[in-house]
Amino acid sequence: MTEAVGPDPRVARSIAEELDEFQAVEYRPEFRVDLERIRFSPYFSRLSAVTQVISQSGAGLAVHNRLTHSVKVTAVARAIAVALNGDWGERGALVRALGGCDPVVVQAAASAHDLGHPPFGHLGEQTLDRLARERFGLDEGFEGNAQTFRILTRLDEYDRAGSGLNLTAAVRAAVLKYPWMRAEGDGWDGGPATPRGLAPARPGEGAYKFSAYTLDGLDFAQARDAFPAIAPLQQTVECSVMDIADDIAYSLHDLDDFYRADLLNQAAVSAEFRTWIRDRAALAQVPGETLLRARRTPGHGLELLRRRVEQKDPWIAGDDAFGESVARVADEVVDGLLSVPYDGSLAADRGLAVFMAGWIARLQHSVVVTPDPDIRSGHVHLDAAAWHDVTVLKFLQERFVLHRPDLAVYQRGQASVIERLVTSFAAWLDDDDEVRRAPRRLLDLVEIAAEDYLRVRDRAPELLPTTDAQALRRYATGRGIVDYVASLTDAQAMSVANLISGASERLWDGGQGL
Repeated sequence: MTEAVGPDPRVARSIAEELDEFQAVEYRPEFRVDLERIRFSPYFSRLSAVTQVISQSGAGLAVHNRLTHSVKVTAVARAIAVALNGDWGERGALVRALGGCDPVVVQAAASAHDLGHPPFGHLGEQTLDRLARERFGLDEGFEGNAQTFRILTRLDEYDRAGSGLNLTAAVRAAVLKYPWMRAEGDGWDGGPATPRGLAPARPGEGAYKFSAYTLDGLDFAQARDAFPAIAPLQQTVECSVMDIADDIAYSLHDLDDFYRADLLNQAAVSAEFRTWIRDRAALAQVPGETLLRARRTPGHGLELLRRRVEQKDPWIAGDDAFGESVARVADEVVDGLLSVPYDGSLAADRGLAVFMAGWIARLQHSVVVTPDPDIRSGHVHLDAAAWHDVTVLKFLQERFVLHRPDLAVYQRGQASVIERLVTSFAAWLDDDDEVRRAPRRLLDLVEIAAEDYLRVRDRAPELLPTTDAQALRRYATGRGIVDYVASLTDAQAMSVANLISGASERLWDGGQGL
């Protein structure tokens, strides 16, 4: 006699759905339904017009946007998940004991992981976070990962009001890269015993990274409850795979963009890497303050990186592995790929494709599964060599592209667009005579936020700074405005900002369905 088996909590949706005649079969593809709901979402389509790192208009050529990045993260993540799911050895047994690694769940999470990114990349995110705090008094501010979860569970709707896309617990849990609320960051010092992203960026501001707002806490808790084997503050296995794939794609596909756009000066990059390799022992003796003051001096940036990873991640970082990765990137990327300028030829495209495929394949096959991960790691992570390679590749891009003054000037202008939008919409909603003419979606989002605040007040009032009805309404207005601005594409943000500030004379120039 077989033991009765209860319902699988991984496939539990926020709200139960009725079986239709096509679904009333022994096998119901719950996770495939989730994947299709995400990919058919307008929030997913929107990613094609949202900046990844450098905007398509700013680079003057076809570069990765948030959609192409998400598609590639999905491909990398699926390859890792298929390997883990098909492993019937010790590694596979451990994965199943931790809740499993369904390739479709991983695909869904990878497809969804960037839905919450606002216009203009990470600077747009930082600007919205500041405005949410300073202008509206929202202690939780704005965070792209938490916005993703809010979209999936509340703002985007499939077939009924108030239930979001009504995804399974497995998929909801798989997008929780930083499985905590912002307030949980208080008290952490950011040292090696602190999970990545949990410490505050500034004292008193809560976690720097987090995956759910208080308003969406019930969905957060239900999703996490489906994985009793996963410790608090730890990602599920499927989330770890998605996170690894995101790191791989970010470190290599953005390199692809910068190489094609001729943004990486090979001589400058080579000087950094070759100087550190040559003077490694001497640089290790230089005081930290001296390195910081002269961080642009060749070799100093890599030495600062070496010290930072050894301080933050002693569970995996090491001198030998770091040196080997620097040498590998120097040989294959700096003196290999970058030594031949991209000329747009078919031969150049073939060479770049082969280079990328080789690196991606090696990183995909460098996955380790552990039952008791370090607090700064996950149950699934890259081995030491691959982890250092990704770290060094990220440094290369940050040091020689993201910190460029010309890019900073461009991004400052984009940040001003976000500020103009938030300020204008706030003034509009404060105008009793004109509020009825505000964009319908904006008004809807304010009402959704108001409902959410009242629900939290009734069920968990201790999570709110106040229970005063008027104050909660002000918070709801702020959250609704932030939700609305975050949902715009880069072009929509520019267009609407010009319209609402009177800078455009074209009446029908919005394209946003205002």
